Amino acid sequence: MNVTKQAGAAAGGTPGAEELAAINALAREPLEAEQVYTFAIRLCDNQIDRDGERFAPRTLEELAHLFVGKAGIFDHRWSAREQSARIYRTQVVEEEGALTQAGDPCRYVKAWAYMVRTPGNQDLIAEIQGGIKREVSVGCAVEQVLCSVCGEPLESCPHRKGEVYQGKLCWGELVGATDAYEWSFVAVPAQRSAGVMKGFREEKSALEEEAALGRRWLKELREQVVALGVAEGRERPEMERLAGRCGGQELLTLKTLLDRPWGAPAKPQLPYGGNEENVPGRDGAFLI
Repeated sequence: MNVTKQAGAAAGGTPGAEELAAINALAREPLEAEQVYTFAIRLCDNQIDRDGERFAPRTLEELAHLFVGKAGIFDHRWSAREQSARIYRTQVVEEEGALTQAGDPCRYVKAWAYMVRTPGNQDLIAEIQGGIKREVSVGCAVEQVLCSVCGEPLESCPHRKGEVYQGKLCWGELVGATDAYEWSFVAVPAQRSAGVMKGFREEKSALEEEAALGRRWLKELREQVVALGVAEGRERPEMERLAGRCGGQELLTLKTLLDRPWGAPAKPQLPYGGNEENVPGRDGAFLI
């Protein structure tokens, strides 16, 4: 699953000796401090964002390592011409006294990036220093999104992001970082504390797309069964447990039974109708 999130960039300057050593570990030829401009970036955090999802704390640690050496571009346009800077160091930082909506300490990935000073990028450096270029968006991949209520994959469980179940808020937990692609300067922030925007890239195969559609259909079917059960007076937790254990065919059967108009008779075991009273021998076993 590919994820894009936005954060902020802070103005920087000329690197010290230790910073320059880290930068030169990525450069093909040694650079002098005067040739380099550095700045700090807040890449992503573990707050619940506007899409009702968040990076798990462990995922932040994984992303911090993956983003070292990744290039910065503009608006996620994957082109060598768009490369403007590169991350040379990262760190997971805990905000003192700040808690997430999930109740754990707020943490974020802080990165340091460098640019080689050239006549062509002086305007960009000036915009970073002046606070014009501030928001950045990261492109990465995670294994799955888990439900905060039941711990199952969110796309197939009966819970919905943003709703509360027995006092517990449902959100999607992004877990298992597998890759970091790039980070981009963008225009619109979306993550609450850092101005972060998130999206998904369409890079799935046809089979993956079909599987995703099937999971969405199954989730919607579970939600319909739960809603029908609640409408008939059953407890929601009971219906969620029942629906969660059922497969597609079982859910369809349950939906048919629950969706039947109240008081409608089931099909009789011995259906008589039409002109069947004239069928010869129909009641022969009951004649004396």
